[in-house]
Amino acid sequence: MRSEKEMYDLVVTVAQQDDRIRAVAMNGSRTNPNAPVDIFQDYDIVYLVTDMQSFIQDPNWTSVFGETIIMQTPEDMSLFPPDLGGWFSYLMLFKDGNRIDLILIPIEEKDKYVKDDKLIRILLDKDHSLPDLPAPTDEDYWVKPPTAAHFADCCNEFWWVSTYVAKGLWRKELLFALDHLHSYMRPMLMRMLEWNVGSQTNFSINVGKSGKYLEKYVTAEFWQELLSTYPSGSYEDAWRALFAMTRLFRKVALEVASQLQYEYPHQDDENVTFYLQHVHQLPSDATEIFK
Repeated sequence: MRSEKEMYDLVVTVAQQDDRIRAVAMNGSRTNPNAPVDIFQDYDIVYLVTDMQSFIQDPNWTSVFGETIIMQTPEDMSLFPPDLGGWFSYLMLFKDGNRIDLILIPIEEKDKYVKDDKLIRILLDKDHSLPDLPAPTDEDYWVKPPTAAHFADCCNEFWWVSTYVAKGLWRKELLFALDHLHSYMRPMLMRMLEWNVGSQTNFSINVGKSGKYLEKYVTAEFWQELLSTYPSGSYEDAWRALFAMTRLFRKVALEVASQLQYEYPHQDDENVTFYLQHVHQLPSDATEIFK
């Protein structure tokens, strides 16, 4: 596996030898002083270039970085709509285990780019056209405090969608139920968890994508409560996970409400909890939900 120095040298050397590449920058976990260091860290690289189309029209130009296991060019895909505007990315996993996520940006957009992210570090600036940047910081990724409206909406979405999960489980539509549990309820739970640890740390932490750093901010007991909200592939365990998720959401949301002096929707919680318990006990041949 090529070392960090070898990878940096390669990225910069390629740029030095190509007149179309006017500057090189890096961001992501390798510039984040608070990110854990390990062998799976990507190299998030930006080339600020002239003549973008000449790169895009020659997909083989990236072979200079090494032999790949697989590569993806999201802006060239039809299944997923591109979201980088006029920028173009190459996501490359190499056979030595290294990975480079490389973005091409027109040099004319350099000012927009350097204002985009506080984790940027300049590796090469041929024309001395980029500003001196402060030391990288992940403060743009810190948990943001919710407004009262955001808190209320999060609670409402969580409790509302929980009724879909119950309906799906009663109907024996496990995939429907699990999709709503994971795709709609869980994001609200995770958001509330982030607000909770954020409020306890003066909103000065980054919990990472998908909450990947969350474990280090909670107790071992709390972490086990969160893990208990993930079900196995049976209906009864899905019911168990649903009720575990509602208990944890209630616990955390009440803490956030107290910390931020927001109002928790006690009546919605009570009404929906009764409904979920009722549907759980509802016979499979029932012709009415309530008599």
